[in-house]
Amino acid sequence: QVQLVESGGGLVQAGGSLRLSCAASGIIVRTNAMDWYRQAPGKQREWVATISSISSGGYTIYVDSVKGRFTISRDKVMNMVYLQMNSLKPEDTAVYYCHARNGPLDYWGQGTQVTVSS
Repeated sequence: QVQLVESGGGLVQAGGSLRLSCAASGIIVRTNAMDWYRQAPGKQREWVATISSISSGGYTIYVDSVKGRFTISRDKVMNMVYLQMNSLKPEDTAVYYCHARNGPLDYWGQGTQVTVSS
């Protein structure tokens, strides 16, 4: 059974930083592409970042609005994925979700709230 558990959200002032963590079980993060999504109030869920599997080169890609500020990474030993968020802006306020796809199946965590005050 696949489980993704996010943590690390909170309230931060604009310009601050947070690091989100996603603890994965039932799936191996180094052999799967892993993603972060976010959903702001009243808006659709939005893709934020992806780290590809090791076999695919481990490349990272980001939505334009977070390029240069956010960094996705993984810890192969701990089987975790991270999202380091720097220079946070009020428009980054959202619930952030960890996501993985294994074959035809999508897996989501429960989300962690990030609130950036101006």
